[in-house]
Amino acid sequence: MDIGKLGLPIAVGNTAKVYLFENKVVKVFNDKFPDTVIMKEAHKQEFAYSCGLHVPKIVNVANFDGKQAIIMEYIQGETIGDLITKNQDQTEYYMDLSVEIQQEIHQNEAQSIELMSDKLSRQIKNAPYSEKKRKSILIEKLHSMTFEKRLCHGDYHLFNLIKSGEKVTIIDWVDASEGDIRADVYRTYLLYSQFSIKLAEMYLHLYCQKSGLSKEEIFEWAPIIAAARLFEWVSSERMDRLLHIANGHSSIV
Repeated sequence: MDIGKLGLPIAVGNTAKVYLFENKVVKVFNDKFPDTVIMKEAHKQEFAYSCGLHVPKIVNVANFDGKQAIIMEYIQGETIGDLITKNQDQTEYYMDLSVEIQQEIHQNEAQSIELMSDKLSRQIKNAPYSEKKRKSILIEKLHSMTFEKRLCHGDYHLFNLIKSGEKVTIIDWVDASEGDIRADVYRTYLLYSQFSIKLAEMYLHLYCQKSGLSKEEIFEWAPIIAAARLFEWVSSERMDRLLHIANGHSSIV
């Protein structure tokens, strides 16, 4: 199909452009992405959908002018992140709701999707800045961790939750994996803390309160997750901050 027929994108990310076409969302990936990676993302989202979670249904994987695309159900609404931006008095209410939804994700035993340990090992190995010796230590630590394999979103935050009436839909499953929920929680904490320590601490307090997990056991994953995030080259993230944590200097507030 001619990509020009899709019109202008409604969102542009590092890996893809997103279009709204005939009441469907069309996520068109950049040229550099191999077909296998795109099929894996579609499979992860289909698996999450099969768990009974509120996730956009995959319609098809198609080709637009030589570029692979995932076509999925369109969910009309606003992200919870946008709702909080408009009315910060609702921050704790929506953060509490987001924690409950994340716990629903974590209740599912994962199977047939990417292993978190494989994903994190690959990212740490190829991350910039970190010394080779430090990488080896972190990968060894990663493989020594024991846990139940649960469904982890991998990029869970308020802007990946779309509220439509009373229903909240979870989007963007590209980083999902079979892994430790504590690692998934720390990843979310790390994402929030780059913008607001207060927001990150609110999130962590609520998750610990509802789950019975301690900050200490969640922060065991801090250097591993920070080192893996270095691989992503995110413009809004400070590399020196991630290196500081990856080198074992993170603290619990």
